[in-house]
Amino acid sequence: MKRISALAVSASTLALLLATPAFAQTADEAASVGDIVVTAQRRSESIRDVPFAVTAMNIETLEAVNAGGADILALAGRVPSLQVESSNGRYAPRFYIRGYGNVDFDFTASQPVSVVMDDVVLESVYLKGFPLFDIKQMEVLRGPQGTLFGRNTPAGVVKVDTVKPGSEFEGFGKLAAGNYGSIRAETGVTLPLTETVSLRLAGLLNHRDDWVNNAYDADFANPNGDELGNFEDRAIRGHLAWTPNERLSVLGTLQFRDYAGTGTLNRANALTKGSNELNDNYDRETVYYDGGRNNFQKQDTQSQSLQVAYDFGTMTLTGVVGSYQGESMGNGDIDGGVSGAAVAGQPYRTPFAVESGTNNSDLVQNTFELRLASNGDNRLNWQVGAFMFNDRFNLVSNTYNGTGNLTPTKQTDIVQKSESWSVFGQANYQLTEALKLTGGLRYTEDERTYNGSITIGAPGTGEIAVADEQVSWDVSALYEVNPSWNLFARIAHGYRGPSIQGRNLPVLTTADSETAMSYEAGFKARLWDGRARLNATAYFYEVDDMQFTAIGGIDNSNRLLNAKKGEGKGIEIDGDVYLGAGFTVAGGFAWNKTEIKDKDLLVAICGNHLCTITDPIQNVNGTDRAAINGNPFPNAPEYSGNFTLSYVRSIGNDQELFAATDWVMQKDTNLFLYESKEFQFGTQFEGGLRAGWRDLSRGLEAAAYVRNITDEDNIIGAIDFNNLTVFVNEPRMYGIEVSKRF
Repeated sequence: MKRISALAVSASTLALLLATPAFAQTADEAASVGDIVVTAQRRSESIRDVPFAVTAMNIETLEAVNAGGADILALAGRVPSLQVESSNGRYAPRFYIRGYGNVDFDFTASQPVSVVMDDVVLESVYLKGFPLFDIKQMEVLRGPQGTLFGRNTPAGVVKVDTVKPGSEFEGFGKLAAGNYGSIRAETGVTLPLTETVSLRLAGLLNHRDDWVNNAYDADFANPNGDELGNFEDRAIRGHLAWTPNERLSVLGTLQFRDYAGTGTLNRANALTKGSNELNDNYDRETVYYDGGRNNFQKQDTQSQSLQVAYDFGTMTLTGVVGSYQGESMGNGDIDGGVSGAAVAGQPYRTPFAVESGTNNSDLVQNTFELRLASNGDNRLNWQVGAFMFNDRFNLVSNTYNGTGNLTPTKQTDIVQKSESWSVFGQANYQLTEALKLTGGLRYTEDERTYNGSITIGAPGTGEIAVADEQVSWDVSALYEVNPSWNLFARIAHGYRGPSIQGRNLPVLTTADSETAMSYEAGFKARLWDGRARLNATAYFYEVDDMQFTAIGGIDNSNRLLNAKKGEGKGIEIDGDVYLGAGFTVAGGFAWNKTEIKDKDLLVAICGNHLCTITDPIQNVNGTDRAAINGNPFPNAPEYSGNFTLSYVRSIGNDQELFAATDWVMQKDTNLFLYESKEFQFGTQFEGGLRAGWRDLSRGLEAAAYVRNITDEDNIIGAIDFNNLTVFVNEPRMYGIEVSKRF
C-alpha cells in the first residue's frame, strides 16, 4: 500500500494534478479543463487572476468523499496544505493551512484559519463543523486574508458558497446506503415563486448505526452488543431571493442542524513505549470504558442571515447581517480505558480515570458587514468596508471519577464574550497591459472577556479581559507573461487577537496577539492547448509571539503560551490534465516545513514518562519539562498530497460509464509541542473508489463506492497524560448511491 501512496505523490510532483477532476464531464467536454471562477477577492474572477495561492475544490470530489457518511474532517489533504482534525467528534473541527493552526479543543479557543459560509464568518470550532450539503463551490485561500475577510485569518480562509435560488425550477435528490447501517440522503430544489421571488430549499440526513462494542461489563454498558459509533446528523437550509429590479437584490437565509451521535473514541494503551505503531491492544470495533456514558454528543444549531446589494451603476453597496445560535452537550471517557485494582493486569487498565464533558454550552454569534465596491473591469478597481463581530459563549463543563457516577467531581461555569470591529479597503491597478498591482489595508480592534467559577468541587473563580488593536495589510503583483501564463508575488501581514484559556480554573492563562509576515510567489498556467492546468507556489512566513496551546502532559492541563517566533516555508503544486480517451488525472502536493523558534520555551511532557521524549529535558521545581525550540508545529504534516484518476466512457444515447479513484497522503506529523518516538508518524494514506452509470438526458445516476478501500488504521490524535491513548480514522465504508437531477 505504501507503493500506492508513493505513486500518488510522484504524480503530484510531476504536476499531473489538481483538486478539480472532471467527474461529471463527458469525454468530449473533458478535452478542455475549462476556467475556474472564484470569489477569493470578494468579486468574481478567473482563478488565474488572483495574486495568491487559492484552490477551488471540485464539488464532485467532495460528494464522492462524503458518500460513505464522512464529515468535514475528510477535507484534510484534499487541497495542498490543508489539514483538518478533531478530538471532539463530528462537531468541532480544527483547520490548519501551511501547518498553521491551533490544537486547542475548547469551543472558546480562537483559530488562525477562518471558515466563511455564504459571506458569514464562522468563528468558533463549534460552528465550523456545520455539515456540507448543496454546495456550489469551496475555495481554500492560503496565507493571511485579513484585508478582506474579518477576524483571525493569519493562516488563511476556507470559503464555502452554497447553491442559491435561480429563475428556473431545478433540483436533485440523492440517496446512499452502505455498511454499518449508513444512510446519506441529500436534496436541493429551486422554486421560482414569482418573477421576482425565488426559493431554494436543501436538506441532509446523515446516519450510521452503532458498530463499536464497549466490552467492559459496567452498569451503564451493554457487553452483548454494539453501542457506540452511531450518529444522526439532520440539517436543512432555506434561501429566499428577491430581485424587484435590476439594481436591488435581497437574499434571506435560514439554517438548522440537529446532531446526535458518538464522540471521539479514545483507545487506551494502543501504543507501546518506543513505537508509533498500533499494538495488539487495539481493536477497531472494541473499546473498554468505565466512563463517558457511551461518549454521547448532541448539538442543535440555527442561523439567520440577510444580504442586501444595490447596484448604483459604477459601484455596488452590499450589506450582510448574520447570526448563529447553538446548544450542545456531551461526555467522553478521555483516558480511553478502565482504572482500579479490579482490572489489574488487563491491557485496557489506565493509571487513573478521567471522564469529562459539557453539561451545557450555549453560543450566540452576530456579524455585521458593509461593503462598497467598484463595478466592472476597470483599470482601477476598489472596495472599502466595515465589519463588526460579537459572540457570547456560556459553557458548563464537568469532570467525573470515571466509574459511571453521574455526579461530577468538578463543575465549572464559564462565560466568555468577544467583540471586534474593523474598517478595510483594497484596490488593484492595471499598471500596464501585463502588470496589475493590488494593495489592501485593515484596522482591527479586539476585546475578549472571561468570567468563570467552580460550582462543584474546590471553590475557585477567575475573571480577566484582554484587548488589542492592529493593522493588517497586503501588497501583491500579477504579471501576465502570455495568455496562458501568469506570475504572481505577494507580501501580507496578518493578525490574530489575544486569547484566554480558563479550562484549568482557578488557573487562567492568556496569550498575547500574534502577527504574521507572509511572502509567496508562484505561477498559474494553462498548458497543452487548454488540456492541462498547473499552479505552483513557494512561500515563507514568520509569526511573532505565536500562540500555542500545551494540552495534556503530566499535569493534564490546557495552557496558552506565546513562542517568540514560529516559521513556516514550503512549496505547493496543484494541477489537472486530460490525458485523452476519457482519462483525467488531478491532484496536488505540498511540502510544509514548520519550526518553533524559542530557546527558553518549556512544556510539560507525557504523564508517567510513558513516552520516549527526544527533546532536551529540564527539571523545573521537581517536574521534567521539554525544551521545544526547533520542533515542528503540532498537527502539521511536512508532506501531503492528493491524487485522483477518473475515467468516462460514452455508451451512446446520452449514457456513459464512469469510474474514479482518489487518494490522500500525509507524512511526518508530530502531534504535540514536544517530540517523542510514539507521537510522530510517518506515511499515512487513504483511498477511495467510485464507479457507475449515468443518463445525462434524464439526470439519472447510479454508482457503487468504497471509502478507505484498504481499511487503513491511521492514528489521527492522542491523549498523553496517563497512558498511550490514541484515536483513529474512519473504517472502510462501502455502499451504493443513486441520484436524480431535474
